Amino acid sequence: MHRARELLVRQRTQLINMMRGLLAELGIDIPEGIERALQMARQVVDGEAPEIPIAAVRIVGMLSQQILNIHAQLREIDRALAALARSDDVARRLTTIPGIGPVGATAMAASVADPGHFKSGRQFAAWLGLTPLQNSSGGKERLGRISKMGDRYLRKLLVIGATALVRYARSRPETANPHFIALLARKPVRVATVAMANKTARIVWAVMARGDVYRRTPEAMLAA
Repeated sequence: MHRARELLVRQRTQLINMMRGLLAELGIDIPEGIERALQMARQVVDGEAPEIPIAAVRIVGMLSQQILNIHAQLREIDRALAALARSDDVARRLTTIPGIGPVGATAMAASVADPGHFKSGRQFAAWLGLTPLQNSSGGKERLGRISKMGDRYLRKLLVIGATALVRYARSRPETANPHFIALLARKPVRVATVAMANKTARIVWAVMARGDVYRRTPEAMLAA
């Protein structure tokens, strides 16, 4: 299911970019974000979109319908993955980790059959490619960049989850994890996002290796 989902996500992105470009040429701008693009696609299909020249109505309508069709297929896959995450013990425990949803949890559970292959969460994060690159001039670590080793799909899911955590921490600092708030205060957003993805990977390993659920305590954070 994950390969099919990834393919559909790419196709939806390509179609949305194409629709954005075409409408921009016609003087119609779509605000950033998937939801705004989907809203425009629905308006086009329902005949409620801003005035579109007759010559472009057909192609814009075709693109909009394809976008909505693929989005519906993605929702169906996501529902299936959510059901799988509830029924699989490992995936269910992984969903207790902030930044890990059903998609990430089921992908991790399926890809990492034996977490005992890794000695620590740090080694697991390194396997995923979520490790700092060293500056060749002085050996200084730069956590804002990540290596290209490891499972690209799992790494991508962790970075997406970390991005959501960063967005939440910036919009609601009073309820966000203090660790994330402190990190954002010290580091640029991009660097903090990679650091959060690295930390999440280490917690993922701890949850899988110890057969436990995530608990937000200083001890749990350090143990990962």
